[in-house]
Order: sequence, then C-alpha cells, then structure tokens
Amino acid sequence: MLKLRKTRPGEPLIVSMTAVRMADRLLIIGCSKPDVVAKLATKPGLTGRTCAVDEDPERAALAVAAGERAGALVEGQDAPVTSLPYEAESFDVVVVSHLLPRLEPDRRVHALNEAARVLRRGGRCVVVQAGRRTGLAGLFGRAQIEVADVESAMQTAGFRAVRTLAERQGLIFVEGGRR
Repeated sequence: MLKLRKTRPGEPLIVSMTAVRMADRLLIIGCSKPDVVAKLATKPGLTGRTCAVDEDPERAALAVAAGERAGALVEGQDAPVTSLPYEAESFDVVVVSHLLPRLEPDRRVHALNEAARVLRRGGRCVVVQAGRRTGLAGLFGRAQIEVADVESAMQTAGFRAVRTLAERQGLIFVEGGRR
C-alpha cells in the first residue's frame, strides 16, 4: 500500500504531488523542464541525492544549472532513458518528467522498465505530463499522451497500484509503486 505523505502549505504543486521529502534518493528522468528539476531537487537536501537523466546532454546540463541556481545539488547524466547508468534499487522516488510523449510507444515501456529497475522495493514512480489542451490550443499544441496510455504503460512495466493522482494547473500526475 502506498503511504500518504504530509506536505507543507505553499510548496510548488510539482513537489506536493510527487511527495519527495528530505533525505530521499530521487531520480528525475527527462530534463526538458529545468524548472521542474530545480523545484524537485531542493527537497531531498544535503542528506539525500538527486540525479537527473536525459538523452540530450544540453538538456541535462541546463537542468543541473537550474538546480544549482535553486541551491540544490544535482548529478546530471546524459544517457539513453532505456538504459539508465544506475544500479538496481538505487532510488526511493523516480519522477518521469514530460518525457513519454516524446517517445515511441515501445520505448515508453522500456523507459518505465528502467525506472522500475532502479527504484527500490516499495518505492514510487510518478509520471508528470502536460495535460490535454482544449479548444484551439488542443489543435495546435504539442503531441500529447492519454492518461490511460500512461497508466497502461506503467502497468506493463510492472508497477502496482497505478493511478492518476490529479490533473491540475495543466499537468497530469500518475503514480505507481514497485513490487
């Protein structure tokens, strides 16, 4: 069973919804939103560890720089998201940030399999994606992925208790636990 964690009032939505806390070992897969990496990286503090991975070295470097500006230590890596450079069960929380729409459907499952591999037993994976746009913005916006497709890919990758946490402020949060 997944545990609910208390959050402080005034925390950014991304931090509240991912429930990252002090001393967590955090992995962020996908660095296309450096501000998201920075907000999340400040939570584990000096007693935890924050790593950020992206296939594009420039995006990984921008995420590390954003974390440093926010006062956080971030270890950046450029590596394939389907072959993460970490030992099994290395992290308490894995956040897949704005990555899945950029990947082909079969690569999505492989990336989530890797997330499950590096996540400790009882750990949590949270997928954060842009929500579906409506009206004209929906016609001209970027490619999106349906929530049901995210949940299905997570279940295929072996996550349990997969559920959509919320759709707020233009973001979708889907979580699953590792068996």
